[in-house]
Amino acid sequence: MKYTKPLALAAMAAALHAPAWAQTEIQWWHSMTGGLNDWVVDLANGFNASQKDYKIVPTYKGTYDEAMSASIAAFRAGNAPHILQVYEVGTATMMAAKGAVVPVGKVMQDAGYKFDASAYIPAVVGYYTAPNGQMLSFPFNSSTTVLNYNKDLFKKAGLDPNKPPQTWPELTLAAAKLKASGVECPFTTSWQSWTQLESFSTWHNTLFATQNNGFGGTNARLAFNSPLHVRHIENLANMAKQGLFQYRGRGNKGDAPFYSGECAMATASSSTYASIKKNAKFDFGIAPLPYYPDVPGAPQNTIIGGASLWVMSGKPAAEYKGVAKFFDYLTNPEVQAKSHQRTGYLPITLASFKLTEKEGFYKENPGTDTAVNQMVRKTTDKSRGVRLGNFNQIRAIMDEELEQVWAGKKTAKEALDTAVKRGNEQLERFERANKG
Repeated sequence: MKYTKPLALAAMAAALHAPAWAQTEIQWWHSMTGGLNDWVVDLANGFNASQKDYKIVPTYKGTYDEAMSASIAAFRAGNAPHILQVYEVGTATMMAAKGAVVPVGKVMQDAGYKFDASAYIPAVVGYYTAPNGQMLSFPFNSSTTVLNYNKDLFKKAGLDPNKPPQTWPELTLAAAKLKASGVECPFTTSWQSWTQLESFSTWHNTLFATQNNGFGGTNARLAFNSPLHVRHIENLANMAKQGLFQYRGRGNKGDAPFYSGECAMATASSSTYASIKKNAKFDFGIAPLPYYPDVPGAPQNTIIGGASLWVMSGKPAAEYKGVAKFFDYLTNPEVQAKSHQRTGYLPITLASFKLTEKEGFYKENPGTDTAVNQMVRKTTDKSRGVRLGNFNQIRAIMDEELEQVWAGKKTAKEALDTAVKRGNEQLERFERANKG
């Protein structure tokens, strides 16, 4: 067959510009913004540069709620992403979405990768693992609760900046001294249901809900109206009346008043580290969550936050090999250690924790190992985490009821009893929808 000159030139140009191999694209939907979006892009680029067969394509899909809704719609339309980032609150919902997801343990095994649970931080991998030991989703941006404090304001109040309060009674006394020194906001909190009820429960080795906090089945019911929980919320309410505790709003609304130097102490996510370091114009410290010293078994371990990566079903086997290869890349100790040091999220493997320690990061940045030390402890059935259906709605209920306490409209017992009753209605609804 004879080619004309233009056709021959076009064919040569196409050959020159065509890739030497056909890359398989792996779609990754996530909910990271700002600097964390940059981190996600850098991870994808790092993996893409490390091999030539697959290309991870990260796409921001809105908040965690929005991304979940978009993925469900996409799954029904037959064009779901390969990987979806889901916050820990959505774990039970994803587990119940039969047919929509493929367990990560299966994806890794089918691709020839061995999953060794002992290589991961127990409280992290335990949360995302099924009763049969199979990992359901891949731990990605895992955080936990810590106490951030302003060392400069501690000095001004006559407190030792290197001795943060370890117990709730000590925190109350420190708050009183800070107020006396002129600090308008001695203590605040972000994510109040997570820090003051969920993590509070596991830290005190006390059930938040029956059925081992929902790990034992969908017939779990809430239990955070125990005498210990009531006592703690009462104490915070009394601190609020005395001006020692200020509630600044839901979600992470308590973070900014700490960065600005307005609030001296704040219970928050360990992932606030990078933002504090960037924004704070003062010397700060990171300490473990306070506890009540008279409670047997306290402190135990704090609860996981953040999100994990779920693998959506309906893709060709060859594409799942790419997903497995990417997850294997993410478990690399160097990659993990770099992510941990950059973001303040937990290293998901013990090897990356040890590497970070060996590199001297914790010595150069005191307190950054606090979150990990709270999580590497052995977990119990009461402290493994909280895995409940309709958990997002339950958290909203807890927020509403706690706000009634801080406003002086309800007692701690009234609010917690009501939150448990309303929350249990959500659990009953979830149980009915997922029977069989």
